[in-house]
Amino acid sequence: MSEKTPGGVQSVERVFVLLELITDAAEGATLSELAASTTLPLPTIHRLLRTLIALGYARQLANRRYVLGSRLIRIGDAASRQFGSLAIPQLTSLVDELGESANMAMLDGDMVIYVAQVPSAHSMRMFTEVGRRVHAHDSGVGKAILAQLDDSAVRRIIGRTGMPTPTDKSLGTIEDLLADLELIRARGYAIDDNEQEIGVRCFAVLVPDAPTPTAISVSGPVSRVDESFGSRAVPLLQVAAGLISGGLSRATVTDSTNPS
Repeated sequence: MSEKTPGGVQSVERVFVLLELITDAAEGATLSELAASTTLPLPTIHRLLRTLIALGYARQLANRRYVLGSRLIRIGDAASRQFGSLAIPQLTSLVDELGESANMAMLDGDMVIYVAQVPSAHSMRMFTEVGRRVHAHDSGVGKAILAQLDDSAVRRIIGRTGMPTPTDKSLGTIEDLLADLELIRARGYAIDDNEQEIGVRCFAVLVPDAPTPTAISVSGPVSRVDESFGSRAVPLLQVAAGLISGGLSRATVTDSTNPS
């Protein structure tokens, strides 16, 4: 359990420690597992869990494991939208500069969820609905995110999700994926080349220091999004990612220094 935050409320911190531990447990967590991961006494954990269950933020399954409650879905959806809204000015700038659709996505469990998009003005364009969840291994944003993880973490994620191949260009083995991630780490950006959808190419970069692994991308038809496009897009993406990261940092500082 992390040290108490100066000026924080201990009981609130304890609740969120438990929620994060339950989040990290793929099949839920037992009372004893939660106790082993914290310095909290069992009676305190049990009391906090009973409160979370009563409010709908946690559930206890028949096998006595604790899992997240459905009431968190609404909060998570709103958090994703508000998080994504911080990137809209930079995504708009990318669309203005490059003429193709710009997206931001974040890691959500073992999948990637799109949290913001600014579409291109072209009639033929790439369109991804905000809230759509995709596999990480066959998307540009997903591979940009996976590239920041070590190989063992990537193997665990793929072990849980599998590697479906929506096109004949999709990566189908963990060895191919790890080789691609090594290349992404070396060059600093990811490419989805017809891997999620035939006829669509995407360039993506990681947003540094985001609170949740996050990436931004520009995508469009392969007829327009070629190697020359990538040479223009990648530096602009990297600048935009840095500005988004700075905006997230400023928002965090503002929230912590101006309590309501």
